[in-house]
Amino acid sequence: MSNAAGRYDVIVVGVGGVGSAVVYELAQRGERVLGLERYSIPHTNGSSHGYSRIIRRAYHEDPGYVSMVARAYERWRALEEEADERLLYETGSIAAGPPDSDLVMGATEACREHEIEHERLTAGDVNTRFPGLSVPDGYEAVYQSDGGFVRPEAGIVAHVRLAQRAGARIQARERVTDWQSTTDGVQVSTDKGRYAADRLVVAAGAWTGKLVEPLADELSPERQVIAWLQPEQPREFTPERLPVFLVSDHENIHYGIPIFGAPGVKFGRHYHLHEVVAPTETDGEPTARDEALLRTAADEYLTVGDATVLGLETCLYTNTKDRDFIVDTLPSHPNVVVLGGFSGHGYKFAGTLGEIGADLATGEPSAFDLEPFRIGRF
Repeated sequence: MSNAAGRYDVIVVGVGGVGSAVVYELAQRGERVLGLERYSIPHTNGSSHGYSRIIRRAYHEDPGYVSMVARAYERWRALEEEADERLLYETGSIAAGPPDSDLVMGATEACREHEIEHERLTAGDVNTRFPGLSVPDGYEAVYQSDGGFVRPEAGIVAHVRLAQRAGARIQARERVTDWQSTTDGVQVSTDKGRYAADRLVVAAGAWTGKLVEPLADELSPERQVIAWLQPEQPREFTPERLPVFLVSDHENIHYGIPIFGAPGVKFGRHYHLHEVVAPTETDGEPTARDEALLRTAADEYLTVGDATVLGLETCLYTNTKDRDFIVDTLPSHPNVVVLGGFSGHGYKFAGTLGEIGADLATGEPSAFDLEPFRIGRF
């Protein structure tokens, strides 16, 4: 059995956005932890890349997430201090759409229920205050000043670096092929060796369903495409002048992030073309169809003018049927924790999910109500 450090307390499969945070939390608690990642760290084959990810308190999906995102803000700030690196940028956030859209009503409800300071704006208000945006007439918006973005690649590297400093062992470019329960824990097999531990955390993103058979039919990897566009007036699209934004037309939600990390304003459509894919077979090259779809939508919601598309990139969502997370232990294996199904809105919660994952792996009670995220709901 290949194991340079002997038996581990916990093995974490997947050292991406959430897995890196779990490894960090476990190492900080003095656990002997091994993190296994099939690709390089960080990489562009999963979900946590692309220079920026939206973070927002006005959480339209369900007000129940608001307390978790509040904790995420605290964890990002603490990580920034420990890593001595800026990871979170507050630009403000806009959630816009028809007044009766789920996006606008949900964001408003979340702010009111949790007493989050916010403004309700007309389309004209938004377009005047933020000239980079072009919200259609008749739409309304929720503006929340704490919204912004986090840096996914930098966040992963910070979590890994600090986990290693605390004693964690990280092994990349090593693919987990199988795991099984033993009389005293778990055994994990990879394409390079086998490892033993008391407990296992699976945070493998789009590959989670392949590693946790009971969830194979509950998790759907989906191809997502993001564009970066060079606007005619780039000064209106900097983090100082443009908030992160989501705009709903009832059928689709488009979103964007100011110019950061790569030239051009970042723009995408949530769930893109609803293409369910096998993660190992996904064609990473965006198509002309992808570009045309995003370019047309950008003209509708942004004042980009005759913008040049400077970049296109694919990533993967891993969706559950209800678009809520899976955060639980396996009913048949209580020493195995599963964190997944983040459905395109998980990375902002990395610090919170790292804490929760470490709690579940060590038998500590969570500060959050995890009932909505139980496997038994399917």
